[in-house]
Amino acid sequence: MSLPVGRPRPVPLALQRHLGKVSNTHELAKAVLINTSTGAGHPVMYNPEEIKLEQGNQFAEVGIPGLGASPLQYVRGRNRVLAMELFFDTYESGEDVRAHTAPIVQLLDQDPQTLAPPVLLFSLGKIQFRCVLTDAGQRFTMFARDGTPVRSTMSVRLQEYVEVSVEVRQGVFLGSPTLSGAVNAGVAAATAAVGGSAAAETVMHMVLAGDTLSGIAAAYLGDAARWRDIAQANRIVDPFGLVVGTALVLPLAASTAAATGPGARP
Repeated sequence: MSLPVGRPRPVPLALQRHLGKVSNTHELAKAVLINTSTGAGHPVMYNPEEIKLEQGNQFAEVGIPGLGASPLQYVRGRNRVLAMELFFDTYESGEDVRAHTAPIVQLLDQDPQTLAPPVLLFSLGKIQFRCVLTDAGQRFTMFARDGTPVRSTMSVRLQEYVEVSVEVRQGVFLGSPTLSGAVNAGVAAATAAVGGSAAAETVMHMVLAGDTLSGIAAAYLGDAARWRDIAQANRIVDPFGLVVGTALVLPLAASTAAATGPGARP
């Protein structure tokens, strides 16, 4: 029997590595979740097939009386989110797959010192994402004869963690700045309807939990008794029933309502 003549067939790359003929310098980078507090790393069993990056902004509708459509006001940016599915399989060894998934699920637990879940670093090659684990849902899809789960798909969501120094000063959390342009035109129309002179410069306030008209009047207008001006400018029938998230027109000019006396303070 004669052997075929020609160039020899190449040895598969995997076999070459097994025989030590090829270095592993180009091995696939492994995804790992690192607890930045302890330095402990939690590598995944298999890299995710895909990673979804979510990012966006939050806007609020500014409800102005008399306008057919509500103008949008930028509130803040949203932290980016990485979403992915992680696959775990211990079918061949028969080991409980939860032994591999539990360390990742435990990253949701509070740290005894900070009373908050740990800050993590998701690392996959050149991808470095500082984050916290917000969701970890498991779906077990295979079981051993004794009922031991041996295959799991875990859906995780990692929300970006950014260390910022927030300076709390008057006006930052109380309401939005003075509006201009098309929005201010709508405010002027609303205040003109009640005979106020605030069209020249009108301030908006977004109602927060615990707000009262007298408190808003004191903070913005310098006189708690002017709560009636705010109620009149916004056509508020029940001054005790403020709805959180409502944008209020704050007339800077005093009306005749304040002259009647403070009365009850809603």
